Amino acid sequence: MNLANRITIARIFLVPIVMFFLLVHYNFGRVSLAGHVLTVNEIVAALIFVVAASTDGLDGYIARKRRIVTNFGKFLDPLADKLLISAVLISLVEMHRVEAWEAIVIISREFAVTGLRLVAAAEGTVIAASRMGKLKTVTQIVAVVALMMNNLPFAYVGIPVAAWIMYLAVLITVISGIDYFVKNRHVIGFGKT
Repeated sequence: MNLANRITIARIFLVPIVMFFLLVHYNFGRVSLAGHVLTVNEIVAALIFVVAASTDGLDGYIARKRRIVTNFGKFLDPLADKLLISAVLISLVEMHRVEAWEAIVIISREFAVTGLRLVAAAEGTVIAASRMGKLKTVTQIVAVVALMMNNLPFAYVGIPVAAWIMYLAVLITVISGIDYFVKNRHVIGFGKT
């Protein structure tokens, strides 16, 4: 258990804390910004989410720099990302900030790619995150933070930037899922001669 893997595990442990602040019905206070109200819960949840999401790059950097990249880390890192994003998306559906179909598409893709990774692992192959997968993760994180912050600061001018970023995240999520399956079709028996 090296430092990079510990950071990844810490990200997993932050998931229920983010959900608590998003879904708890106790009002810790409100912040009004030019007529737009955010609860302290939402702000704290967004900050913890950003900290948790930022550890994704940190654990990978540490693993590469110290040359402590492990198969466990390659498997656990994307799983931690999926847990964090899925939990927050479900919470945002509950809060009526994300359409259920958007969450279902994203979570379904995550399950499908995780299944592909499990099949590959059973064959002794580790499928590491691709560039498209990393772009998907960044887009999802930006969309989720924008939605957690209730589209601020764009709500002031009435532009639904958070919703647009979410649509983009769904599109990139689908494309990256297809990309994983096309590039790793040999794992599931397609493309064999």
